[in-house]
Amino acid sequence: MPFAHITGWGMYVPEPVLTNNDIAKLIDTNDEWIRDHTGIRERHIARETEFPSTLAVEASLRALQVANLAPTELDLIICSTSSPEYIFPATACLIQDQIGATKAGAFDLLAACSGFIFATNMAAQAIRSGSIKNALVIGSETLSRFVDWKDRNTCILFGDGAGAFVLQASDKPGGVLSAVMHSDGSGSDSLTLLGGGSRHPATEQTLHEGKHFVQMDGKAVFRFATRVMGRAVQEALEPLGLTTNDVQWIIPHQANYRIIETAAKYLKMPLDKFVINVQNYGNTSTASIPIATVEAVEKGQLKSGDKTVFVGFGAGLTWGAMVVEWTGPIPATKHIHPKQYRLFARLRSIARRAIRYIEGFLSRKEL
Repeated sequence: MPFAHITGWGMYVPEPVLTNNDIAKLIDTNDEWIRDHTGIRERHIARETEFPSTLAVEASLRALQVANLAPTELDLIICSTSSPEYIFPATACLIQDQIGATKAGAFDLLAACSGFIFATNMAAQAIRSGSIKNALVIGSETLSRFVDWKDRNTCILFGDGAGAFVLQASDKPGGVLSAVMHSDGSGSDSLTLLGGGSRHPATEQTLHEGKHFVQMDGKAVFRFATRVMGRAVQEALEPLGLTTNDVQWIIPHQANYRIIETAAKYLKMPLDKFVINVQNYGNTSTASIPIATVEAVEKGQLKSGDKTVFVGFGAGLTWGAMVVEWTGPIPATKHIHPKQYRLFARLRSIARRAIRYIEGFLSRKEL
């Protein structure tokens, strides 16, 4: 049975930065209050011309560059997002087209902030089954589009960004070792975005009622998160016969510094074994774990051979954890430049659209 290794990683965040002082100009709050309650100092906000797919494409190409893998070699693309570009088509399909992944199946996965763990586990299982060899897993968000900038409980939290992993099959032991995924729909009303689906399609009334904004019971989410984070880590380690003493790094969902701090106390682990960057990006939902991972690698914290646990929670309610033995890229004899495939992808997309237009025109003539 092949092992599923994380061989590439990349991140991208929009350039515009929104600081706590900027938010204080919009609502009754201040920098000290936000930092004390969340640990957040600033967050990145997507421009009007940036979307989940555009952020994801940048992160994906960087991940493919690290993995030294051509987009045309991908078998599967999973985009985990809580802010998809459309209900359909899947954001993953837009990414597939833009990077030139000509043979990859692509779909979106919605499990809120736990989604990246769920998606990575799905890709790893597909690799271990032998059905695919190469997968791209992405977390990409523009949740700032769904924030009520008059709601102090939510507007201080969310930022935009994307992170991506390349997973590849290898006979070498390591990579994704175990994962747990959990859900509890009885808490579904704790964190919601009610408008836009088939239950509350967009109407004048849903707009007036604010159903197209994120709504959150902050205290309920905090209690839930602090209860499940530590347990999920232990549950993922148990089947491997490992304990927290065997773990070099915990990379948690970056929702709130106080939640991470509480999880560290529960696990009786020093906080310096947790990768934390919530102060710079806020809560980027499904993108937070890969963004934190990329920064840990770039800073020299996360090294080959390190046993690492990803752990997250989110709306649904959902939560999960994953144990990974970090290995890095698979040695290759040739050097790939994934960004060069973008022009090919654009030309291919135009050509295929033209073919469909011609086919449609000829079929109308026949009728």
